[in-house]
Amino acid sequence: MEVAKRYSSMVVCAGAGGLALGLEKAGFDPVLLLDNRKEACETLRTNRPDWNVLHMDLQDFDPMDQGTPEVDLLAAGLPRLRGSAAAARDLDPDKDFELVKAAVWLTHAVRPRAVLLDNVPDFVTSAVYAELRSFVQAELEHLGYRLGWYVVNAVDYGVAQLRKHGILVALQRSAFDQFAIPPSIVPRRTVGEVLRESMRMGGWSRADEWAALANRPAPTLVGGSWDRGGADLGPTGTKRSWEEMGVDGGTISDAVPGVDFAWNPSGDRSERVRLTVAQAAILQGFPEEWYVAGRKTAMYRQIANAMPPPLAQALGTALVDAIG
Repeated sequence: MEVAKRYSSMVVCAGAGGLALGLEKAGFDPVLLLDNRKEACETLRTNRPDWNVLHMDLQDFDPMDQGTPEVDLLAAGLPRLRGSAAAARDLDPDKDFELVKAAVWLTHAVRPRAVLLDNVPDFVTSAVYAELRSFVQAELEHLGYRLGWYVVNAVDYGVAQLRKHGILVALQRSAFDQFAIPPSIVPRRTVGEVLRESMRMGGWSRADEWAALANRPAPTLVGGSWDRGGADLGPTGTKRSWEEMGVDGGTISDAVPGVDFAWNPSGDRSERVRLTVAQAAILQGFPEEWYVAGRKTAMYRQIANAMPPPLAQALGTALVDAIG
């Protein structure tokens, strides 16, 4: 559906573009996108050649170099804070909080009508991050914004994945009362529903049977660390959930099952289906034509670390309703 009125945005830590893409569908056209990974910047430029994409670390970015563009929305898909249990053991606020603080300092310079920060649910709920929330609250309230802290689940907005995000929404005082988290979409979509057609693409005859077993939303796709390891679907508990759907969560495949694939959901790993990067993108709600740059592991990390575009669109639409 075409949005009648258009708004401007700046998206930092933009990654594979899930946040920017969803916001674009909601009515926010980015005047600038920023990411510190060359693969992510190539992904963004290839899909949207007209987007102004900067390959730069957020902490090194000075909006004065861009003429301090005026934007309606500043959005940040910030790198994931560590889970509260891990953070509580060896939290270093100067290091762990630096990018969140950089996004807040950027708000000082840009003064958007709205701010959207995305991170893990612990960002909103955990006592480990209380100091960080206090800093964010104090700085943004000083600038005249009112704030809301929310945990939202992508599965409630048409994404076939149980994926919670911790969200900060800040709006100028006159608009905040108009903002509300959008209502859920029902029924929830399942892994089998959204991946059935792609599982058939190699001529595999048992795709319908597999889809009937994969009759629930996926667990959260986890990108993992950029510094080590290959691509897989997440930690041990997550892999068990995939196993129950006849999927080997220990790796990412180069191709969908072929004609001769002998599937045995109760067998060993070699007898379970393996997802491709393209299928992970479908589970995140990316359009099938969305190009992702890099080698397989880099491609998967970009996809798995993204905000699902349908969730970003839902939040963007709610922001448009508030500031419109």
